[in-house]
Amino acid sequence: MIVTAISVRGSTPRERCVAGLAVIGVSLALCLTPARAAQAATLLPAPSVEAGPHDDRVQTAVIAGGCFWGIQAVFQHVKGVTRVLAGYSGGAKDTAAYETVSTGRTGHAESVQIMFDPHQVSYGRILQIYFSVGHDPTELNRQGPDVGTQYRSAIFYANDDQKRVAQSYVAQLTRAGVYPRPIVTKLDPLVAFYPAEAYHQDYAVRHPADPYIALYDLPKVDDLRRLFPDLYREVPVTVMAATNSNK
Repeated sequence: MIVTAISVRGSTPRERCVAGLAVIGVSLALCLTPARAAQAATLLPAPSVEAGPHDDRVQTAVIAGGCFWGIQAVFQHVKGVTRVLAGYSGGAKDTAAYETVSTGRTGHAESVQIMFDPHQVSYGRILQIYFSVGHDPTELNRQGPDVGTQYRSAIFYANDDQKRVAQSYVAQLTRAGVYPRPIVTKLDPLVAFYPAEAYHQDYAVRHPADPYIALYDLPKVDDLRRLFPDLYREVPVTVMAATNSNK
């Protein structure tokens, strides 16, 4: 199929990408299957270093790897995860807004905040899923069609224990040579996480027919099911459901 003279409108790179896919229409979705549109996912070895024992039932991890719609969608299907918020981390509070972050000049990365029960899924396993399924950690300041520092690969560690596990795992994967190119994931201390606008939350769950979601994000959920059957749950924990359960 040849497409010419397409006019795509949108105020941000991803909105223009979504609009472009919509212009091409259903034919694109039929010609490009999710498996071909997404990166190839591979089950990576589990971390050899894990977080220390904790008495608390809820811990938090903040990670970034491209569009937060897809990362949120993946971890909403992980057993032991109680809530996943899309948001921004790495920049100042007054620039934590989608239109501003999309300029790529705020220091923010589109991130997700994952609340999880460490007795059901460990921090190390969270990172194993992140590297195996969530994104390609060898792409610098981009993921797939999304380009800019706001789409960088980053782990925002909340404490020394998380830093130790993350550093060890990146070194382990590097030594194993599991990627054809160097890992460019940045490890930064978590200063703050700012939830994204309401319309971004649960986006993949609410818009499964969106061409962008179908081509780039739903395959990641399929890969989670295939590679981590012991951790996969069919019904996702949505932000709305998690909020209602806490009332």
